[in-house]
Amino acid sequence: MKRINLLDLDVSNKIAAGEVVERPASVVKELIENSIDAGAKHIDIEIEEGGQNLIRVADDGAGIHPEDIEKAFLPHATSKIKDIEDLFNILAMGFRGEALPSISSVSKISLASRQKEMISGKEIRLQGGSRVDFADTAMNQGTLIEVRDLFYNIPARKKFLKSTARESALIGGIINRIALAYPEIAFSYMNNGKVNFNTFGSGNLMDVIRKIYGKTICDNLIKFETHGDELSIYGYVGNSEISRGSRNNQSIFVNKRFIKSKLITAAVENAFKSFATINKFPFFIIYIDIYPELVDVNIHPSKSEVKFKDERFIFKFVFDSVHNAIKDDLKDSFILPEEEKKLGEISETLSFNLDNIKNLHSNTEEKEKREFTDSYKLSESYFQKSEALPHSIKEKSIVDFPIDISKNELSIIKDSDKTHESRGERRGFPDIKIIGQFDKTYIIGEHNKNLYLIDQHAAHEKIMFERYVKEIRNHSVVIQPLLVPSVLELNLDDYYYFIENKEVFTTAGFTIDEFGENTVIIKEAPYVIGKSNIKNLFLSILDNLKNLGSGKTEEYKYDTIARMACRSAVKANEELTEEEMKALLKDLSFCDEPFNCPHGRPTILKLSLYEMEKLFKRIQ
Repeated sequence: MKRINLLDLDVSNKIAAGEVVERPASVVKELIENSIDAGAKHIDIEIEEGGQNLIRVADDGAGIHPEDIEKAFLPHATSKIKDIEDLFNILAMGFRGEALPSISSVSKISLASRQKEMISGKEIRLQGGSRVDFADTAMNQGTLIEVRDLFYNIPARKKFLKSTARESALIGGIINRIALAYPEIAFSYMNNGKVNFNTFGSGNLMDVIRKIYGKTICDNLIKFETHGDELSIYGYVGNSEISRGSRNNQSIFVNKRFIKSKLITAAVENAFKSFATINKFPFFIIYIDIYPELVDVNIHPSKSEVKFKDERFIFKFVFDSVHNAIKDDLKDSFILPEEEKKLGEISETLSFNLDNIKNLHSNTEEKEKREFTDSYKLSESYFQKSEALPHSIKEKSIVDFPIDISKNELSIIKDSDKTHESRGERRGFPDIKIIGQFDKTYIIGEHNKNLYLIDQHAAHEKIMFERYVKEIRNHSVVIQPLLVPSVLELNLDDYYYFIENKEVFTTAGFTIDEFGENTVIIKEAPYVIGKSNIKNLFLSILDNLKNLGSGKTEEYKYDTIARMACRSAVKANEELTEEEMKALLKDLSFCDEPFNCPHGRPTILKLSLYEMEKLFKRIQ
């Protein structure tokens, strides 16, 4: 039997680093939180190559006593708590004493600090957790930390990092969230020598929101604020105009600590859905100030999760606060008295079963994943036979007139230069004789004593989807200039995600250029999008690409763009001529997978004569 060994300090620090230092963004978070705990009013952050080469954080805080600088790199050395009782009254951002020793064990780090009463500062340098140098240095009051060559001694960990742009985006997201929690602190963020973000420390939360999210977000926010005996809640929730397809624009702060909470997210989203039927996630920033003994922040090494003493009370308090704020905002505009009364009853009738809340949240995520998976299965065959797609379009078919497509997209289908037969394509089902159109939505047809119902929107969407996918695969996407180029101001996370996927957009037929700080301009778009709102389409595509997660190939990304772009197909409640219906069915019959739309809904339903006679009781 193997004997029990006592791990040495170097090994134990590297194990701890696996929990605390997950990626460069984790390092930035820990260092900024230390600066906040030191009472800093100005914090400057600089990174190079996504934080892998350099992370520098400088502040004007109280500094570290010269005799404590070496102690700071010992495991569980902290100035935030002294005994077990302090764990139940935590107000500081950090308290474990794990960050600096963990960071130093996987990097080359230097720390220089000077307190106000000292005539000079002290600087210490470590490499892989071992001290290299310790000397006097000239500097202003505060602390300066430089972390270089992160994970240089753990190459396996380095392989799991994402692209430079993505790591930069994650760091930018952390800085944004911390800036939202501390509007009274001035933050500056530089990436590869370029200033990406700065706040002025005015203490005005709206100034920070405007700086991070832009004017459009600020103009569509609803403020809420509720105070109780044990806690206070305040913040902003966005209206349906700025709802998005992902939860990236949702921020929760408990005692100024950014956390992730399914409980609070479910409470806000339920309150929002009481008034909006839009199938998107609301924008919100929520702050909860609560007595520290009523919340436990010591349940996760990254301190990103908390546990409340009374979760039912928290859920109801958050729900009521947001619900009442939205109701008051809508009351004077268009909600009728009887509707207002009905909405007011939601808070009383809502079941606060926490298991259901958690299941609701997870089921939503699972539903999104299933929708993506199902749609991938439908289109997977398109890419299996093709070679790897290039990062740029070799051939572009350009339509010289700007996008202003009329109602009938079917002219594109009918006026093809080559017939399906001449291209060697095979039918997926035989000719169907058109009987008519029902409710301007469904095409009715018959063949061989079978009745067929065709959803014209789903059918046309599938035709456009397959055509667009094949154009991408064959490097022949039909594009056209926009009548008025669209300028979008993005937050850091969206901007870096676009930079990472810029070639994917280009290959899919978009011409998008950088247009200043965190801003892009869309000049050209695929012809297939029709009259879609290009700004909303672009943001929806970004959200869907984010929802894919890591590890997805470019082919899946093209599939996602194609599904979003093809929403401009023929809509329901649109009258079609017999010729248009015939053209639609002919093109659908030559699709590779004609029986389902890109989102998995059926395009055709068949009712046999035998089944119909059974319905009419003509046969048993």
